Amino acid sequence: MTAMMKTYVTFRALRWLTWIAYLIYCLAFLADRSSHLNQFGHLIITTELVLFGLPTAAIFLGFFEMMTRERAGLAKPTLGQLLPGKDTQPKLNQFAGR
Repeated sequence: MTAMMKTYVTFRALRWLTWIAYLIYCLAFLADRSSHLNQFGHLIITTELVLFGLPTAAIFLGFFEMMTRERAGLAKPTLGQLLPGKDTQPKLNQFAGR
């Protein structure tokens, strides 16, 4: 396994862990809403950062995952496939013979 493939798998695992952490935090928020609100009924800053930061981080990790997949020359994975095979289609942004 090359270094770029390891980076790809790392970004993919981090993306999924970030989405799972977000869903768990949402369930914790729904279970005990009062501990996440101040006396005026507004979200406290840490809850707000987690509820908006985790999905944003997951989206950017997805961007980095796609970027490293392209650089590694891997095919788009199917659902449930951890390591995709090499991409057999030629890339449009590479110039042959130059």
